[in-house]
Amino acid sequence: MTVATSSSEVALVHSYLFLRRAVGVIGLALPVVLIVGNLIWPHGMLLDSISAAYYSPLRAVFIGSLSAVGVFLVSYRGYGRIDDVTGDIAGIGAIGAALFPTAPLVGASAAQKLAGLLHDGFAGVFFVALVVFCLFLFPRNDGAPTPAKQERDVVYRTTGVIILVAIVLLGIAKFTGAVAGLHPQLWLETIAILAFGIAWAVKGETLGVLRDRVDEMRSANGGTQQSAAVG
Repeated sequence: MTVATSSSEVALVHSYLFLRRAVGVIGLALPVVLIVGNLIWPHGMLLDSISAAYYSPLRAVFIGSLSAVGVFLVSYRGYGRIDDVTGDIAGIGAIGAALFPTAPLVGASAAQKLAGLLHDGFAGVFFVALVVFCLFLFPRNDGAPTPAKQERDVVYRTTGVIILVAIVLLGIAKFTGAVAGLHPQLWLETIAILAFGIAWAVKGETLGVLRDRVDEMRSANGGTQQSAAVG
């Protein structure tokens, strides 16, 4: 391996980690910023949903953050084509959900109702793609997994199940009106987004936890460094 090749591979690894960390950090921060921000500015308003931030003073934060996640996901490259396609689908879902706002609860026009349906569709695509990442793509292994990789796989699968359960409960709450006064859509969306953020933060080694040691990586891969795409 030449010095130029080694430098290119290091740059590629850093690029992968940056994208994963960026997606994870935004996922972890977005619901907190939107909920707390709307509680303290301007008049203590608790959102009905994360998407309702479109009609709040933090509209730009909501649209900008979701669009950034979408761009990062479209740019993401993993093991192979299935990872790339899933990332593209998730990214398109995130961007679409940002561009088409949810319909206001009162006095929505026909155009706003149509935009709201498109928003729900794109959001659904986004969350389903995240489930695919967490349950099927992230836990894959290239050879014998290290102990740290096995622990990461537990995190990925757990967050995937949490997102899936949140989606199902969200659908039930939205279409039945159950416990509407408790803001179920807000809290279920928050749970799903935080779970998504945790998965990508771990994938990007954001906190340095569950990270493979060099000797473990070499042992598990026959003396070679682990691929940048391996999670």
